[in-house]
Amino acid sequence: MSKITAAITAVGSYVPDFVMTNKILETLVDTNDEWITTRTGIKERRILKGEGLGTSYLAIKAAEQLLEKQKLDPKEIELIIVATATPDMMVAATAAYVASEIGATNAFAYDLQAACSSFLYGMSTAASYIESGRYKKVLLIGADKMSSIIDYTDRTTCIIFGDGAGAALFEPNNEGLGLQDEYLRSDGVGRNFLKMDAGGSLLPASEETVKNRQHFIYQDGKSVFKFAVTNMADSAAKIMERNNLSHEDVDWLVPHQANKRIIDATSNRMGLEDSKVMMNIQRYGNTTSATLPLLLSDYERQLKKGDNLVFAAFGGGFTWGSIYLKWAYNS
Repeated sequence: MSKITAAITAVGSYVPDFVMTNKILETLVDTNDEWITTRTGIKERRILKGEGLGTSYLAIKAAEQLLEKQKLDPKEIELIIVATATPDMMVAATAAYVASEIGATNAFAYDLQAACSSFLYGMSTAASYIESGRYKKVLLIGADKMSSIIDYTDRTTCIIFGDGAGAALFEPNNEGLGLQDEYLRSDGVGRNFLKMDAGGSLLPASEETVKNRQHFIYQDGKSVFKFAVTNMADSAAKIMERNNLSHEDVDWLVPHQANKRIIDATSNRMGLEDSKVMMNIQRYGNTTSATLPLLLSDYERQLKKGDNLVFAAFGGGFTWGSIYLKWAYNS
């Protein structure tokens, strides 16, 4: 009996309608289109507007698109993982609500939080459930409403982030396709470089924390950039080395969309030409947990069965890593 591997068999995505361009940001903070584009590669990002709409709204839309494309009965899904840094609320799992709303009544569900590496870590988790033989259909959703924790008077962070969601269905494969290897890491030294101070158990919400604007994300850009460039590139190179992959063997790099310079550094370290690097940062900015599945959705029609994909991500905390996956279907 051949070994069971966990393959991605369908993808879906959703981005909000409202487009926040660099020109719009010029009216909010002291910045300009050229400065943003040169340093980040971002031209615009999507922002979720509307009362009472949170991360779950994005996740539900992405999941529904996948279900519709696949003509899949949601009752067949056995597990839903929502990878997110911006859950709807504390305590109550966003994933549980998403499962109920899409009609996945036979699934159990929970959230997974590892900042911008959340979807990457979620891939490892989803694959483990499939490889165990216990579950046949696991839906992994990466979704974040970053606009909910962004200070639009802080030009160091408001230019970077956007809102969006992407979903991937994991199923058993007997052809050797799907997830092949992973190299995942974390280091608590990053705790103070990329964070939101208040709202957790360490510093509960109070009149003072609101007044001090401590419910918005803070980033020490230079430190995060330095760690991200080194570790994303190192992890991608490590996964190639462990699996005897040359730059010719890799069909696609699927990199976290944090900054074009970080993506370029990773692809250069791997020896890849630009045509092998998935990129949509110019349109969406950094959607945190959603960047990787949004790439898969945008590039789905270009992917061929058997293609070698290397995923790489870096997030707050710090969290980072790389995954080697063989694509399992032709669109």
